[in-house]
Amino acid sequence: MTEPLIVDLHAAQAATGVKPGTLRVWLHRGHLTHHGRDRAGRDLVDLNEVQHRLTAQAA
Repeated sequence: MTEPLIVDLHAAQAATGVKPGTLRVWLHRGHLTHHGRDRAGRDLVDLNEVQHRLTAQAA
C-alpha cells in the first residue's frame, strides 16, 4: 500500500482533471475518505485514492 498523498480538492483537480464539485459528491456518498480540512477550511483527500477510483471507473 502506498503512503497517502493528502491534497485539497483543487490540487486533486489539477492532478486528475476531476472537478472539485464531483470530488465533493464522492466524499458525500462515501466513495472517498475525508481526511479533514486545511487551515482555510478546504476539504482534504488522498490523491492516490482519487486516482484509484478513476482507474476503477474506467475498467
